[in-house]
Amino acid sequence: MPAKPTKSAARATRSASAPGLSIVVPVFNEAKGLSALHERIAEVARRLKIKRDLRTEVVYVDDGSTDATNRIANALPADPLDIQVVTLSRNFGKEAALLAGLDHARLGAVLFMDGDGQHPPDLVDTLVARWLDDGDDVVYTAKANRVNEPWLRRASVHWFYALINLGARQKIPEDAGDFRLLSPRAAAALRQMPERSRFFKGLSSWIGFKQVRVDYEPAVRAHGATSWSVWTLIGLSIEGLTSFSVAPLRVASLLGLLLAVSALFFGGWIVLQTLLFGQDVPGYPSLVVSVMVIGGVQLIMIGVLGEYIGKLLSEIKARPVYFVAEHSVKSADNSAKELAKPRPAAARAAE
Repeated sequence: MPAKPTKSAARATRSASAPGLSIVVPVFNEAKGLSALHERIAEVARRLKIKRDLRTEVVYVDDGSTDATNRIANALPADPLDIQVVTLSRNFGKEAALLAGLDHARLGAVLFMDGDGQHPPDLVDTLVARWLDDGDDVVYTAKANRVNEPWLRRASVHWFYALINLGARQKIPEDAGDFRLLSPRAAAALRQMPERSRFFKGLSSWIGFKQVRVDYEPAVRAHGATSWSVWTLIGLSIEGLTSFSVAPLRVASLLGLLLAVSALFFGGWIVLQTLLFGQDVPGYPSLVVSVMVIGGVQLIMIGVLGEYIGKLLSEIKARPVYFVAEHSVKSADNSAKELAKPRPAAARAAE
């Protein structure tokens, strides 16, 4: 179970059906670009307020940043939207940060976007329109193309989705990202998912409801460098596969079956060579190769089983997914009142 939110967050969760939009932004060492990103989100909130009279809040989840991200997030102006800053006790990973944002979101619909600026805030209007005008429950975005990526990465992404969707009843759309909007009932359904080893893209697809895809072109990262390396991406892929799909177990079973059938045919061929042609089959090389192949396959299967046993152990321990070190809330209404409050003449003269 996730860590118990504060009293204000608990009340917010119970009132998740309230009209409005909560924008959840996990951040990790994004001090250089956070202020600029907030300005763009605030501009979107102004448009939504004017055009649709839609209340908006942004929930920044600081996932254990080591720079000035937390200080900058707490200093951002709550105009024209409310601001929550949820500071986790350490770096728990993006999946935990997304869950923390979902738990603390106070309004009905929830929109998730990255804090590096590559998810364009201007696209939020389109996602909201698909929710309010067309009645879509899950509006997910996907990269329009991957022509600028290396072919190995494109192939890896394709095979990852092919494997995770193997035999799955509810397919995960290829190229879909975490940048998506969930309607109030879709967000409520996602909150009911109790697992600790989470794969957000898979869970968002699994809940069903009316889902639609919106293509977009990711923006160039303006500040800093991505913290995702090749090894972390591989680890994330393994985590997603083993926490959401049983496809690796099925592949291991098929591999074992293929090896057994191959060994059966090879054994039959050796018998035919000996009985019909009187040929002696060299024993040592074939024996070594067969032992190495069988041993390698067994180790792969043991490794796959170990991953799933690790997931079971994590679920049985029932540790919280995250802990909150600090939680602050700024209301746009209070900020507006503070700005409108008349100041003493001496203060105005001092300016």
